[in-house]
Amino acid sequence: MVAAGVLLALLVGGWLALVLLLPSDEELAAKASVELEARLGVPVTVGALDWRLFPVPAVVVRDVATRQTPAITIKKLTLHPSLPALLDGRLQFDSADLDGAVLPQLSLRALDKGPSIARSNPDATVLGRLVFRDVTWISRRGMAVVFDGEVDFDPAWRPRQAQLRRPGVQPATDLRLTRQGQEDRWTTQIRVGGGTADGEVEIKTRDKGRLRLEGTLKPQGVEVASAMAAFNRNSVISGQASGDTSLLADGDTVGELAQSLHTKTIFSMRRAMLLRFDLDKAVRSLGRDYAGQTPLDTVTGQMDTQNTPQGIVVTYTGVKATSGALTASGQARIANRQIESEFAVDLVDGVIGVPLKVSGPFENVKVSAPAGAVAGAVVGTAVLPGIGTAIGARIGATLGKIFGPEPEPKKGAAALPKKASP
Repeated sequence: MVAAGVLLALLVGGWLALVLLLPSDEELAAKASVELEARLGVPVTVGALDWRLFPVPAVVVRDVATRQTPAITIKKLTLHPSLPALLDGRLQFDSADLDGAVLPQLSLRALDKGPSIARSNPDATVLGRLVFRDVTWISRRGMAVVFDGEVDFDPAWRPRQAQLRRPGVQPATDLRLTRQGQEDRWTTQIRVGGGTADGEVEIKTRDKGRLRLEGTLKPQGVEVASAMAAFNRNSVISGQASGDTSLLADGDTVGELAQSLHTKTIFSMRRAMLLRFDLDKAVRSLGRDYAGQTPLDTVTGQMDTQNTPQGIVVTYTGVKATSGALTASGQARIANRQIESEFAVDLVDGVIGVPLKVSGPFENVKVSAPAGAVAGAVVGTAVLPGIGTAIGARIGATLGKIFGPEPEPKKGAAALPKKASP
């Protein structure tokens, strides 16, 4: 009974202290706006903020928005402060629940210029657990993707465990991180496209506090079209892919790590399908007609991605695909929704082929054959009907690359007489 009385007295005393010490809701909202602006480096408005003591202490923040175009918005954020920390004069939260937020990539880049909370007090545990729902990420191109998840934090904002998932997407698409002891090393478990991509990532601290991220993943049985659809994107190819991926990034902050991330994946696919592109039809028409699909027996190559301030640049090298008697090989570069690629289609690997070029914006891709290839194909058809078309195309393209097109004379300049060809 004495112990219960002492505990009751402590609780009542703590409640009275909080009532006397905590400011009004309006004052809290104004102070929150000032504090957030100081932390983030951009102006912030807070629509409403209220706090309660029962059944547990909580602060509810509503309608938060940065004054940016587009704005970062938070519909509702419920914070559960640590009562012992408050009585000790420290701001610490046991958990936080985020319901509804919009995070435009272009606006988030500005926040990385603000001061780092983790660097200002590296040993502090400001937040123990974060649970978030209906958080919309908007890419720099306006692509919206919704995420749910939760994170348990160690000091200095190091995630002890974390899960990120795409709600309502089938097959299940999610990421799990688990910290290895107190090291800045995490095991990763990824499910996407009906397959997995498990591995490990590590963050190293170098001279002057600069960070370096290194990691490896091993994609296994990932259906490419399904994986792309899970993030609201269309794929040019379907089929299961497997391979090995390495990750590398450098920066002074976590934001800079994300912006500089470089990945390299050596991949292979079997029983794939090239969507919206008929390879045989493109060869026969020398690029004038390619509508349709192409079944592929195998596809191999290397894919590199590089995050830049202007977006992700994707480069494919050493790509080789087989489809029955056809073999295609080449390379491609994709940036800002533009593709530039060159490849050759061989009837007999390395002996007979037609070079094709695919370029332009995704909405209006152009497929063409070099002028020399077209001329060579005509000659080849006249000399050797049927297979001669492909032989002539390869010879014509090769000669075209060696000599190149003649530059057009400038306006007003006298045309020079052409030299006789040997």
